[in-house]
Amino acid sequence: MAGLTFAGVQKKYGEIAALRGLDLEVRDGELLTLLGPSGSGKSTVLRVTAGLEDVTAGTVHIGSRDVTNVAPAKRNVSMVFQHYALFPHLSSRENIGFGLRARGVPRAEAARLVGEAAALAGCATLLDRKPYELSGGERQRVALARALARRPDVYLLDEPLSNLDAQLRVETRAELKLLHRRVGTTMVYVTHDQLEALTLGSRVAVLHEGLLQQVGTPEEIYAEPANRFVARFVGSPAMNVLPATLDDGRLRAGPFDFEPRVLAPTGALEVGLRPEHVQLASDETGAPARVEVVESAGNETLIHVTAGDETLVARIAPDARLGVGDVVRLMASPRHVYVFDAETGATLQGLER
Repeated sequence: MAGLTFAGVQKKYGEIAALRGLDLEVRDGELLTLLGPSGSGKSTVLRVTAGLEDVTAGTVHIGSRDVTNVAPAKRNVSMVFQHYALFPHLSSRENIGFGLRARGVPRAEAARLVGEAAALAGCATLLDRKPYELSGGERQRVALARALARRPDVYLLDEPLSNLDAQLRVETRAELKLLHRRVGTTMVYVTHDQLEALTLGSRVAVLHEGLLQQVGTPEEIYAEPANRFVARFVGSPAMNVLPATLDDGRLRAGPFDFEPRVLAPTGALEVGLRPEHVQLASDETGAPARVEVVESAGNETLIHVTAGDETLVARIAPDARLGVGDVVRLMASPRHVYVFDAETGATLQGLER
């Protein structure tokens, strides 16, 4: 097994910078998820790792090997793509073993590796079927088995579940986590789905416009975002962000005001509140707001409200009976408030947690 290290990796396509100085260490044996919106550079990270793209600057190491200029076939990585890329005229068994045959692995050894990989990926009963006879989830299992059969140093997974329906994605996500636990090999999993990133990864790396924004455990990424982008991108619905001012020892944002403990900035500020931390007040001390939209999801209710000039989203209990036009009162605990530098987006330490 081996870890994966990027040192100052840049990748440009003409004047467009897909990666702008990536410094990232993927630990030996961990499952790291790369999270970011489309165009953030996630897939480019996988492609430079696999050798499908040359780096403009920087180095890529797999374990102790500098593979920056090593041919793809000699890097010993396996990649699972968003589209299954199975040969339609070959059976599952032949698809899984295709790479082994291309590398000249003896027939008996290849058959053993194919059988073991199929068992791990949960497709051992599908080996004699061709892709057109398989469902989307079954095809994805075959694609995973093909990657497993190679016994690589690193697995690279590029949004492999995005073509599956919602229920199958949840099931396959859990299977992937169990699979990683069994094989124990380094995996890098690319996704734009924050739920996938948080539930799969032992650590999450957030990318935006080719820049690494933050690396941490799922809990750290959610509870301690490094900046406004991470705070708003991770979490559904997105965090409420309000312009704020610091006046007379009070931090005021929209209908709320708080007492800062250590914050003494001089520039423009913003305050962030996650929807679950905007609560209905039980008395008249809360800030008045008007309900504009009610979204009931069974186990929770989301309300979109206007309070003065600001619009917020609050997550409330499903048994709260509210309708459009109702006036409610809102409150927010200072320990759940995030403060950002309005210009740079950096998170500031200003309120007790």
